[in-house]
Amino acid sequence: MTDIKSKVQGLDANLRARDIKGMASEKVNSIYEAIAVINTRAKNLSKQIKEELHIKLDEFAVQTDTIEEVHENKEQIEISKFYERMPNPALIATEEFLNDELAYEYKQEEEDQEGDDASVAS
Repeated sequence: MTDIKSKVQGLDANLRARDIKGMASEKVNSIYEAIAVINTRAKNLSKQIKEELHIKLDEFAVQTDTIEEVHENKEQIEISKFYERMPNPALIATEEFLNDELAYEYKQEEEDQEGDDASVAS
């Protein structure tokens, strides 16, 4: 599993227009499938980023008796700023999809009675 920090180093955090017909025609059968794959991966990334941030910030947690005591830590602030500037998980997932970095497969009908849900792995 690749570190999120290294993945997002070259990514532009700004939104830009995409050729959705081109996205769908080469990799999947329809744009809806492409969006489903990207959405599933974005949810996974969001959860992973949130867990990673909480782990890093928990290292700085100090148990105090009073609420008024606030300890500022420059390293903690820098970590928070990095995660705030990070591209949206949907943008990261879209880049992964376009660069063929996602492997996805459809569940068998016996296992999934709800429809065409896809499972995504990076």
